Amino acid sequence: MPTFYDPSADAEEARQALRDLAHAIIRIDNPDELYGIVGELLGAARSLEQVLIQIGGASLTHQDRAAHDDGDSNLGAADAWAAADALRQAAGHVSAAETALDQASGHLGRIAWQTPKRQWVTVVFLEGNEAGQLLDLIHRGDIDDALTQLRGFDYGDETTSAALANGHVYDEPPTDEFSQRLDDDDYALIYSHALEHVGLYRAYTPPADPRPAGDAPQLTGPAPDAEAVRRALDERRDRVRGDGSWFTPDRIAEVRRNRGLER
Repeated sequence: MPTFYDPSADAEEARQALRDLAHAIIRIDNPDELYGIVGELLGAARSLEQVLIQIGGASLTHQDRAAHDDGDSNLGAADAWAAADALRQAAGHVSAAETALDQASGHLGRIAWQTPKRQWVTVVFLEGNEAGQLLDLIHRGDIDDALTQLRGFDYGDETTSAALANGHVYDEPPTDEFSQRLDDDDYALIYSHALEHVGLYRAYTPPADPRPAGDAPQLTGPAPDAEAVRRALDERRDRVRGDGSWFTPDRIAEVRRNRGLER
């Protein structure tokens, strides 16, 4: 949780949050999430630019306290100035990234992602000891026996409904560098001896749009109520962007003006 008073702790939390995000988006199965993610990153970039400018200002504010280990205050002050200049340059690079993120947000905001014609739902996923027997069968080449056992977990519509409710539906069955895939009709067997897991996925065709053909979204033109959708997207984008006014303490603002840190 942010402290709002401990910069070091909040900086650590920000670093960890970005690390967690990098892990979470290794695979994104729902492209509808992209617009929101980019919007949040745009807001983060704007805050990061402000943070870098304020840190540079703090380095200049306290330059009279800067000294090297040997007590040389002139070298300490020079390094304080150099750090502030480097931070100013970093803020400029982040500002350029903001512009690119803003452009990406605009492009993503105009996309109406289409549902794939064919997706995959999870039938069963086993790991550890539960997967051991099946992995032994696969290792011996008894693929059909392994598939027969795994198909026993498929209860048709009930399995499909459970997978959809839990978000276990994919454009392609999830794999990684340690996994192997075998396809058998409408099933895909994903297994890994290294990670000790076995998964069975079944092809699933989403139901057709129940609306009349004339009302269905077209890839070559705007969908019905496109203007309303656009307004909603713009409102959401404005909330992410804010009104552009950042709170900057008077002292830091003065340092920015006097030391050339203004953009």
